[in-house]
Amino acid sequence: MMIPLQAGSISSRMVFLLTLRSRPSIMSLPSLPYCHAVLFQELPRLVRIWEERVSLTKLKEKVTREDGRVILKIEKEEWKSLPSSLLKLNQLQEWQIHRTGLLKIPEFIGRFQNLIVLDLSRNIISEIPRGIGLLTRLQELILSYNKIKTVPKELSNCASLEKLELAVNRDICDLPQELSSLLKLTHLDLSMNQFTTIPPAVLNMPALEWLDMGSNRLEQLPDAIERMKSLHTFWLQRNQITCLPETISNMKNLGTIVLSNNKLQDIPLCMGEMENLRFVNFRDNPLKLEVTLPPSESVDEEEERELFGLQFMHTYIQESRRKADDEVNCLITSPTSINTDE
Repeated sequence: MMIPLQAGSISSRMVFLLTLRSRPSIMSLPSLPYCHAVLFQELPRLVRIWEERVSLTKLKEKVTREDGRVILKIEKEEWKSLPSSLLKLNQLQEWQIHRTGLLKIPEFIGRFQNLIVLDLSRNIISEIPRGIGLLTRLQELILSYNKIKTVPKELSNCASLEKLELAVNRDICDLPQELSSLLKLTHLDLSMNQFTTIPPAVLNMPALEWLDMGSNRLEQLPDAIERMKSLHTFWLQRNQITCLPETISNMKNLGTIVLSNNKLQDIPLCMGEMENLRFVNFRDNPLKLEVTLPPSESVDEEEERELFGLQFMHTYIQESRRKADDEVNCLITSPTSINTDE
């Protein structure tokens, strides 16, 4: 007797087909030849749909609400790719997916128009899809500790972006000029990459306040550094910088600059005129002058004092000026040799 294939839900059809596959004696009956075709045509598609449903169920379990935001949180679970069924959760406002082995950002990322924060740090992502530019409400993009090599110009369309972190990707060496149009970007982390100079796009970001370019391959800072009028915190540690431009003194809002572990041989005198500087660090640089700080008046003051900090910088500049004055005076007072030969 023939067993008719009834129309029904995907689940019931799946059970039917899987039952057939598990009972070869039935499948070998001459009266069911069409079931072979149904099985081989339908089963792969239905299995795929079934797996997506299972994945969606797992994803829904990772959705939480914090401070009024709908957040997808996945940590230390294997998700090398994100299923298309995720599109059913398009109300998500924040993704926090860390240490999952994620290989790529899905091409459909641009359809998550409600995204405010996209944090995919500590994965194995190698590229940023162009569709990222469709996220016009995105405020934070955090892709540190991945394997990204280039940044698409389409990122400049994320007009609401305020924070961009691309640290420890190790191979990024430039940024597209179009990123200078990110008018709201205040925080940029490019540390531990392969930059040999500060990209022009960064120099022209009008709202930038915090910049980390530590552990790159910078050898010098451009004179155009003065364009970063809003910058107040500047990390430049662990580079190969040999000198600082005079124009650095025009960065009137700069309050913190870290220059430890570079190849600086001198501190420009103009830095003594930077009235808003509150913290500097010149530790581990081959500076020409040896400077001894004056003794502290109290134990507390001694503990708080940075050995290569602000006081050190001002003392160094004073010593540089004194030495320069001594050299000038030496030239003025040295006797002029008179030629007595006739």
